[in-house]
Amino acid sequence: MFSKIMTRKSTESYSDNISKLKDAITSSDAIIIGAGAGLSTAAGYTYSGERFKKYFGDFAERFGIRDIYSGGFYPFPSAEIKWAWWSRHVWVNRYAPAPKPVYEELFELVKDKDYYVISTNVDSAFINAGFDVSRLFYTQGDYGLFQCTKPCHYETYDNKEVIRKMIEDQGFIIEDDGNLTIPPEGVRMEVSTDLIPYCPKCGSPMDINLRCDDTFVEDEHWHVAAGSYGNFLARHGIKAMGFFTEDTTEKVDKGYDGKVLLMEFGIGMNTPGIIKYPFWQYTSQNKNVTYSCINMGEAYAPSDIEDRSICVDGDIAEIIKEL
Repeated sequence: MFSKIMTRKSTESYSDNISKLKDAITSSDAIIIGAGAGLSTAAGYTYSGERFKKYFGDFAERFGIRDIYSGGFYPFPSAEIKWAWWSRHVWVNRYAPAPKPVYEELFELVKDKDYYVISTNVDSAFINAGFDVSRLFYTQGDYGLFQCTKPCHYETYDNKEVIRKMIEDQGFIIEDDGNLTIPPEGVRMEVSTDLIPYCPKCGSPMDINLRCDDTFVEDEHWHVAAGSYGNFLARHGIKAMGFFTEDTTEKVDKGYDGKVLLMEFGIGMNTPGIIKYPFWQYTSQNKNVTYSCINMGEAYAPSDIEDRSICVDGDIAEIIKEL
C-alpha cells in the first residue's frame, strides 16, 4: 500500500535532527526498535572486504565466492564442505563478539524505558548485548538454531556446541572472547562426516533456521515472541499488522495516551513489509506515535507523517554515540 506513496528526506540539519531525536527518546513512554541489516553492518558485521578475506579467503579462491551473503547460496560439492562454510558463517556472525559495541550502546539508550525490539536480522546481536529476550522478536530466524530441512516437525535446536566442534575440527583456534585465530599452518575446508547434523526425528539433513522459503520453521518460541510483540503494541494503543499469531484488535487500549517512539535502524526496501511499512502505518493511525528513521543514505518518511517523523541520515554507529 506504500509502494507509490510520496516520501521525503528531512530538510532540517543533521544536528537539529539529532537534538529532536534525543528529546523524543527522553519524553517517550515507550520505544519500539525496528532493526534491519544496516544496524548490524554498523556494528561491524560486514559481509565483504577484509573480514570476508580473513575467514573465507580459501573459499573465495577455490569457488570464486565474493562475499558471505552469496556464499550462503553456493551449491557446495559435499556436506562436509558445506558445513565448513556454514560453521564459519554462523560462528563469526553469531557467536564471536561484534567488532563494534553498537548494540551495547543502543541498549544503554533504552534499558530504562518500556521497550520492544522487532528485527529482521538473524545474528541475535540484541541478546548478546544484554537486551531482555522476552522483549525481542526475530522474524527471520536465528543463526544459532538448527531445523529439519523438510521440515518434518516444527522445533528448532541450539547449535552452538556442534558449530564449535566444526570450527575446531577445521583447525581454527577459538579465543577466550570467542574470536577466531587462524594458525600458521592454515585451516581445512571441510568438517568430519560425523559432525554433519541430521534431524533427530526423520533423519533428514538439518539446516540453519533462516527464512529462505516455505520450509522455514516458526517454532513455539517464534510464535510466543510474535504474540508478545502484538500484545505490546496493543497495550500502547496500536493495532498490529504483519507477523502475528492472532488479531489484536480487541486487545488494543484505545484510551492509551502515552508517547510512543518508533526507532527504525538500517532498514532498506528489500523487505519493507515487515517493519518499515507497519511503522509508517502505526504513525499515520496514531497521533501519539513518532516515527524515526536512522540510516545511511535512506533516511526518509512519507509526506503525510513528516510532521511526526525524525529522519537522520548518516553513520548509524556515530548517530547512536551522539544520542
